[in-house]
Amino acid sequence: MPASATAETEITEHMAVSARQKTFYLAAGPASGTPVIFVHGWPELSISWRHQIPVLASLGFRAIAPDMRGYGRSGVHDTHAAYAQEHIVADMIDLLDHLGAERAVWVGHDWGSPVVWNLASHHPERCHAIANLCVPYGLERGLDEILPLVDRTVYPEAEFPAGQWEYMRFYEENFEKARASFDADPVRTVKAMFRKGGPEGLGKPSRTAYVRRDGGWFGGAGMAPDVPRDADVITEADLHAYASALQRNGFFGPDSWYMNHGRNAEYANRAHNGGKLGLPVLFLHGRYDYTCQTVTSRLAEPMRALCSDLTEQIVDSGHWMAQERPTVVNAALVGWMARKLPELWPR
Repeated sequence: MPASATAETEITEHMAVSARQKTFYLAAGPASGTPVIFVHGWPELSISWRHQIPVLASLGFRAIAPDMRGYGRSGVHDTHAAYAQEHIVADMIDLLDHLGAERAVWVGHDWGSPVVWNLASHHPERCHAIANLCVPYGLERGLDEILPLVDRTVYPEAEFPAGQWEYMRFYEENFEKARASFDADPVRTVKAMFRKGGPEGLGKPSRTAYVRRDGGWFGGAGMAPDVPRDADVITEADLHAYASALQRNGFFGPDSWYMNHGRNAEYANRAHNGGKLGLPVLFLHGRYDYTCQTVTSRLAEPMRALCSDLTEQIVDSGHWMAQERPTVVNAALVGWMARKLPELWPR
């Protein structure tokens, strides 16, 4: 590979520090390139986008991936309220200011998706366009907003009052117990959670639906089972990068993202234009993501009503889409950007 190509795709480490938060981030690509900022979810890190960063950088974009609040080398806080969406969105605006950029293309996954949806609905002037994986528009409005969209053919209300979101109710009712089961052994936790999807779960309740009934995660055992690492999602090095960061910081911060449904709903109610989005939006459905089941349920309906320039694509993957099916995700993202944002394409 030519030396210039190596320099363009080299991933470097940085820290953005403001009066309110410090944010560690990875970066690659020319400093003059349009920023494409990748926002991870629970319980991940900036390295969740390790397959996407070099590709966007090689095309001439400035690819950025932060450790989100409570994760990795970014700032951690000791109250649930500190992890409300309003504060996390402000972190991302601080990061964009630190980069010296007016706008970015934002890409989110899992809890990173509500952050990106909120960036578009509260700060459209700081967004060229947005893309989200797995989590559609709606969850940032709080749990009560999405309960009517639960597929009751899969989740009978008498058995699963909150449907696949029963685990979120468990956080609210038994936060310390939920947190303790993850903190007990972060290596086991990462191996148990980061697993590929497949067709065997179609039409069946997600494992998240049983957390409340079982009195905790992992069947109420208090610790993740010691299962083999799923090599189709993470390498041994990835496993230990995730686990060491979670061991160092603990799960209080990551789990606290689930403890702000009321605050997040109030924040969402202050979105511009009633939350309607006119900018280009890409949404990638995970066919085998059974918690965020958007292919056959009504969960994506609010997104379709609120986005006037929406592109949708189904990816044959589970929840950890960017890591399980990176080539498909990269092709979808780059193709969409070429079609929808030709004026940003590096020359």
